[in-house]
Amino acid sequence: MRIQAPPERHPGIRPRPTVGRRLDAAARRSLPVGFSLGLVLLLCAPLGLPEQQALLPGATMGSVFFWSVFRPASMPAPMVFALGLLYDLLSFSPPGIVILTLLIVHTIGLGWRHGLARQGFLLVWLVFVLVAGAAILVDWALICGFSFRLLPVQPILLELALATGLYPLLSALFTWAHRGIADPSRA
Repeated sequence: MRIQAPPERHPGIRPRPTVGRRLDAAARRSLPVGFSLGLVLLLCAPLGLPEQQALLPGATMGSVFFWSVFRPASMPAPMVFALGLLYDLLSFSPPGIVILTLLIVHTIGLGWRHGLARQGFLLVWLVFVLVAGAAILVDWALICGFSFRLLPVQPILLELALATGLYPLLSALFTWAHRGIADPSRA
């Protein structure tokens, strides 16, 4: 009786994991967080864009949601926390509110990722719009509670409209990056 070796999972010749390849893979894995941080820094900079501050919640939530669904290992909860903290500090919002809403968006994205990752864009977009709407509403309610007054609803409707319109652009950019420069298997 001859004993056979177990079959290899990935047969073939693989390149040696040199320091350069490991650094390249690490950079590719950290690119989603880098994109998200870049968005926050760009939209908090004084660029003079109309309604620039209203773009920030939708862009940040869109980034966190996309990467939580399609590359959850590259968007861990501590990085979402750090992103929310940076957002809070740069936008002068009440401390902790954005952190909480981003962590909620991240948790929903992680929880539904198995079902959403196999769906088409329109369904993922619809789920994002619902999640972003709920997160913006929670954000508004918490700010109203902290300020002890009822704030107008028009700004949150604008934020939701901008988040809804911005997500397809972000999704296209992130899908391109997900399949190309941010793919750790290409390192």
